[in-house]
Amino acid sequence: MKEWTFVVFIYLLVVNIVGYQLMVIDKKRAVRQRYRIPERKLFLTAWLGGALGVLTAMYNKRHKTQHATFTAGIPFILLVNIFVFGFILIRFG
Repeated sequence: MKEWTFVVFIYLLVVNIVGYQLMVIDKKRAVRQRYRIPERKLFLTAWLGGALGVLTAMYNKRHKTQHATFTAGIPFILLVNIFVFGFILIRFG
């Protein structure tokens, strides 16, 4: 595995773990009626490559699944992530 490919893989792993954890934390805060993580931060994390982590947490934790912006937006962002990072890996990896 080339260095560049490894760096992209580690980046995607970290940003998806962060996305998953943000959703888990937001779910816990929602249940306890505490201060919530802004939706724009969750979407930003998804746009930065963490869409798979956010989507996984959405359905594992049943969080934000009633919001059309999440049920349609996060899968769309995941497709964009796949194309962008796929292009990066093919072109530069």
